[in-house]
Amino acid sequence: MRTDELAYQTAVAGERQASADHDAACPVLRDPLTGLASSILLNDRLTQALGCAAHRGELLALLCLGIDNLPQVRDGLGQEAAARLLADSARRLQACVKGHDTVARLGDHEFAVVLGAADNADDVGLLCEELCAAMAPGVAWQGGQVHGHLSIGIALFPQDGPDAATLLRHAGEARAGARARHGGKYQFYSASLNQRSRARTDMEVALRLAIARDELQLQYQPLADLQSGAIAGMEALLRWQPPTGALADAGHFLPLAEDIDLIAAIGNWVLRRACRDLRDWRAAGRADVRIAINVAPSQFHQRRYVDDVAAILAEFDVAPAALTLEITEVALMLDSTASADSLTRLKALGLQLALDDFGTGQSSLNNLTRYPFDQVKIDREVVRGIVDDSGAAALSKTIISMAHNLGIRVVAEGVETEGQCDFLRRNMCDLVQGYFFAPPLALDGMALLLDEPRRLPPHLLRVKRQPRSLLLVDDEHNIVSALKRLLRADGYQIFTAHSGQEGLDLLERHPVDVIVSDQRMPGMIGADFLRKAKQLYPATIRIMLSGYTELQSVTDAVNEGAIYKFLTKPWEDALLRGHIAEAFRLKEIADENERLNLEVRTANHELAAANRRMEELLLQKQQQISRDEISLSVAHEVLQRLPLPVIGLDDQGMIAFINGAAERLFPRGASLLGNEVSMVLPALFSAGAGAQALHRADIGGARFDVAVYPMGERSAARGSLMTLSRSEAAP
Repeated sequence: MRTDELAYQTAVAGERQASADHDAACPVLRDPLTGLASSILLNDRLTQALGCAAHRGELLALLCLGIDNLPQVRDGLGQEAAARLLADSARRLQACVKGHDTVARLGDHEFAVVLGAADNADDVGLLCEELCAAMAPGVAWQGGQVHGHLSIGIALFPQDGPDAATLLRHAGEARAGARARHGGKYQFYSASLNQRSRARTDMEVALRLAIARDELQLQYQPLADLQSGAIAGMEALLRWQPPTGALADAGHFLPLAEDIDLIAAIGNWVLRRACRDLRDWRAAGRADVRIAINVAPSQFHQRRYVDDVAAILAEFDVAPAALTLEITEVALMLDSTASADSLTRLKALGLQLALDDFGTGQSSLNNLTRYPFDQVKIDREVVRGIVDDSGAAALSKTIISMAHNLGIRVVAEGVETEGQCDFLRRNMCDLVQGYFFAPPLALDGMALLLDEPRRLPPHLLRVKRQPRSLLLVDDEHNIVSALKRLLRADGYQIFTAHSGQEGLDLLERHPVDVIVSDQRMPGMIGADFLRKAKQLYPATIRIMLSGYTELQSVTDAVNEGAIYKFLTKPWEDALLRGHIAEAFRLKEIADENERLNLEVRTANHELAAANRRMEELLLQKQQQISRDEISLSVAHEVLQRLPLPVIGLDDQGMIAFINGAAERLFPRGASLLGNEVSMVLPALFSAGAGAQALHRADIGGARFDVAVYPMGERSAARGSLMTLSRSEAAP
């Protein structure tokens, strides 16, 4: 080793030892909660490490780490839980790094790690993976677990900055980029990230001013009832209109609002604006309007949230039943016990509760039984696949069936096509929401829609009949015209197409009961067309009418169930009309069976919902009885301990209670219960006094003032209380 290098290392080692001695002598350089280096000591260590790295030409990495959900943990579970999570996180971070590396606490929920001799960027990435894995297990807390959501930003020396201040700033910007990717990630600093960071800072400033400048607004998207077709409510959707720029959806700015602790202020603004609109709609004669509002997980777990909701409802004089709060399963996962308590209190206020975004990877059917939800909303990602994806279709059916068995209504979000709406209709979904029925609308647009009033078409309602509809498909126009003339007298609604693809396009736009198709058509033969029609619209009855017979393809289609009946050209009018009429009868029998099945299932759902409401009322009654019993026990104990003699009478004048002070006046005290007071204690009443409210009586040689207080003026109690106090007047 060269002499100058040896001298340098000796000097560095001596400086480190001196620094360690200084740390021990100055506790302020250590964070009192975690025992890690403080931000002051971090600057010292980072400056030293930069000097070593510059001298040796080595890579140095600075990591900025944050527990993103610590504010939510503190709001929901309290300061002690947050402190436990911080201390445990510090221990795990320290265990992952080498002895000569520095781990420091930067601020409330931020840490920093100085890797003084990193080999390359890939090794730094591997360490970040290790740190994320170490943070994944929960921290034990009061019988449950608290999870920390980690995000990491990385700045490298020398390429990302020449000094400690620059590296710290760039690592923080990189962490902001990682946090925007929803935690559990790490991000290296880059110039483009710096640009995004500046844009984010500008957006943060603008968002903080948005409420004061009244730039936020609500749009409303209606929910349609699949049984009646009418509007059954609406969801309030938050939008932001900056002074410059396009109208922004909530997903564009709410994650930032969460990061900068604005979510509660925005959430209260939404609740107040929705309540104001409800009040105005009621004043305009629309008393039955209902609004659903999304609740952010962090706001839901604030300790004053339920009280804030109650206060805002009272401020605008809004009936609680007109408001539905939509809670996601992410909110429930933060603290199941606190969630159950908050939901119970919200239900006690009279609000409706909906479990939002159900069907995603975090969904648990157990949440439908554990919490008092009135609705469950199938996530739009599930709805998107219900027509073509068997897994999505099965999942949605399972959700609907289980929810109905529990008396819970089901809303499908993101319904964009008639096919999706028809699937949901046939499978007993209750409400649909999406662009198929109506897009989100501003306040005036929503008012016009209510006045219209907008309804679903009759053929998409659960138990409505629809006119007989027939589709004729043949590439020969004269054949189609002849069939229309023949069948028009039978009263069918007739659609026509001249190719298989044209027939499929028409089926997508119109409901059809019976299909009559030719076999030999250009582009797509009849058997293939009917196969696709069966796959996409299995409830249709499919007939082939053809003068050309290619036995194999037709036989295969018949065996697959794609063809109900094969008829030949030329046809006999009466026989053809008879076959088509029979097809309609089969279809109507199937429809009637489905209708009866839907009616039975609807009745069962309504019965389950009624049972659920009865159980909730019974639970509330039991809780009230329990509270009354506790209050009665408290009152009983208070009266027993009073030095003033007290006797309780029922509405028949029988002794129902006598406290200790009264028992000492009357030696027969215990045997007096259940007897008429005027008979067993005549001494209470002076001659001729009877049961006057105020009188005097001589008891055991002493004179007492006797006061009788009737009960029931402010409660359901009956009877009276009698008190005895020594009279100051002479006998």
